[in-house]
Amino acid sequence: MSAEQRELFETAPAPWEVDDAGEQLVATVVFPTGPAQPFDYAVPERLRDTLRAGMRVRVPLGRGDRLAQGYCVRLEPRQSSRRLKEISRLVDRRHLLSAAMLRLTEWMSEHYLCSWGQVLEAVVPAGVRMEAGTRGTQFLSVNRDALVKVDRAKLPAKQAIVIEHLAAAPSPLTAPQLASACRCTLAPINALRKKGLIDVRTERVRTHNADEAEAERDSGHELNPDQQQALEAILDALRGRRYETLLLHGVTGSGKTEVYIRAIEEVVSYGRQAIVLVPEISLTPQTRQRFRARFDHVAVLHSHLTDSERHRHWERIAAGEIQVVVGARSAIFAPTPHLGLIVVDEEHESSFKQDSAPRYHARDVAIERARAEAVPLVLGSATPSLESWQRARQGAYRLLELPRRVLDRPLPAVGTIDLREERAEKGPRGAIGRRLLVAMEHALTAGGQVILFLNRRGFATHIQCPSCGEVVNCPHCEIALTHHRQGELALCHYCDYQMPAPRTCPKCGASGIRYSGSGTQRLEAEVHQRFPNYPIIRMDTDAMQRPGSHEAALDRFRSGEVRILLGTQMIAKGLDFPNVTLVGVINADTSLHLPDFRAAERTFQLLAQVAGRTGRGEQGGRVLIQTVSPEHPAIEAAIHHDCEKFAAYELPMREALGYPPYGSMIRLIVRGPQEPIVAAFTAQVADELRRLLAETKARVLGPAPAPFAKLRGKYRYHILLQDRDGSELSTAARQVLESIRSPDEVEWVADVDPLSML
Repeated sequence: MSAEQRELFETAPAPWEVDDAGEQLVATVVFPTGPAQPFDYAVPERLRDTLRAGMRVRVPLGRGDRLAQGYCVRLEPRQSSRRLKEISRLVDRRHLLSAAMLRLTEWMSEHYLCSWGQVLEAVVPAGVRMEAGTRGTQFLSVNRDALVKVDRAKLPAKQAIVIEHLAAAPSPLTAPQLASACRCTLAPINALRKKGLIDVRTERVRTHNADEAEAERDSGHELNPDQQQALEAILDALRGRRYETLLLHGVTGSGKTEVYIRAIEEVVSYGRQAIVLVPEISLTPQTRQRFRARFDHVAVLHSHLTDSERHRHWERIAAGEIQVVVGARSAIFAPTPHLGLIVVDEEHESSFKQDSAPRYHARDVAIERARAEAVPLVLGSATPSLESWQRARQGAYRLLELPRRVLDRPLPAVGTIDLREERAEKGPRGAIGRRLLVAMEHALTAGGQVILFLNRRGFATHIQCPSCGEVVNCPHCEIALTHHRQGELALCHYCDYQMPAPRTCPKCGASGIRYSGSGTQRLEAEVHQRFPNYPIIRMDTDAMQRPGSHEAALDRFRSGEVRILLGTQMIAKGLDFPNVTLVGVINADTSLHLPDFRAAERTFQLLAQVAGRTGRGEQGGRVLIQTVSPEHPAIEAAIHHDCEKFAAYELPMREALGYPPYGSMIRLIVRGPQEPIVAAFTAQVADELRRLLAETKARVLGPAPAPFAKLRGKYRYHILLQDRDGSELSTAARQVLESIRSPDEVEWVADVDPLSML
């Protein structure tokens, strides 16, 4: 931000003193960009009947009174000894945010250390703000005050017909509608407008309405005793009309979704609405189908919607027409006027955490929204986050258990394959080891389907010269480029930098450059080579970019047309395919040894989830995990589907080090193009934090280069704040954010409750 821009934004509206301003209606306005603090404006008489909190307004800002757009967040009559600048005009015809949503976004602003305006801009979708899918249309009505002063008998015949028809119409008409009904041109209508006998107003009208797709109806299946007991606990909170968080811990295939649906049927019977959050867009189509088979009006909100589709869904939700809202992270902000229940499925998933400001966690926002609106919240998972697990153990959440699969089907047998032994044996090289290859052959020959999991995109994960050792890195991120076969490109998965895949070393010019490591593209090529007679689908973010591609791919696999499904973590969770008899994990170690205190937890959760994709049908199933660390406690716990075993291993270490769930954390990340400036500024921030927290038990760790020390052309340093009580951390961090001005081109952000240390 330039010095001129900073001066403009930091200058409050210039009030001028008056002797007796008396009481006035004051609007508090916050801005999505620029000044973080709210400003007060007087509401002019002409806007008093139409302005509501939750609307956007245009107001004069700064010494030059430049018109800026902001959100009116509060309206109140106030005695004032000074006259405030007035609101210039309204942007919206109706309020975009309810009083409850304004309170929630204010809490988010305080908790996540960002401006209220930033939060509001993230909560209200761009399609809603732009009124996408609508157009301005003029509607005509009779000016009856002017008409009584006119002798209608003296009007030309066509004009008389038009005015009589419009006066008798039950609602305003457009000019083309009126002309068609009167069988005339637009000339007599325009003449009446010039005489002041016809009034015109402009409204936004939807260009088309999308119909909901029909779904085959399904009454569900009978609940087993465990499901019935869990349902009764949820219904108890619903019928008591109280907030309560219930952690539904059910092994994979235990029927958690059926419990959600039965609870939502009760909610809908009260005339209320439910929000269901799912972590991956690939889960949304399947979840939507299951809910549409049971409910008449289901809306889905996710990032692949067009602006027009999102606006249409938003309008119908706000009107109370939608019974169930299904969606990814941002669906927690659905404008439900009659909210009765919130469900967060796979609550442990890291995709519920936003990685840009405001850096909110949808699960934690759901807790706050449920508490504020006095509705129950259900958190569901086969592998709960350690934070939720510990809160349930301490009694803050009610723990509901589903320890068995539906129809008492057994959990799949899980075995490990020690890659150290496989590599010591002589045989063909590749990502698929000998034992996994044999198991795939048996499963496919028996008519089953196979899922292969590898959480690495691309063909080769790094490109290296065998002569000089040079690794081809991204010039903007200093991270190894990934080789992609399609287009023969070397891509950076962090900033999207790309270059032609090199055939010689960029440093020494040697030929024979080596493409090492396996990604999903290389795995796909290997599977095609080894199993040429079986149809294959690869699911990762490279292959699933077009709208509807997730649903189409999963439909082909579900129908049996495709026998082998391979992909990244988007295939690891929530998918239900009864004919899958084998799941193979190509490399369980890809995330296990990252410099992040959650690495073991993520590995355990991912392996346990992917193992749950098999054994859901009568044929049963098995899982084989290839790893060089078969003795690691996270892998051993995943093999036995044992959350308690993993928690018993991990929680004592977390407690000893003060990591969540035994303490709060804030991570400050500083980035800029000049490393010495970034390092010096980060040290200044750390020194100030230590001064502010000197009388507390909080720890200030750092500054230090981030594990990914350069991303998108900017050097990155970080500071970690830890304390048993997060309130003192937030106070200190906010003081530093507000008091220390960063050098030009240096940015810094606060990540409250961070999920990633990278």
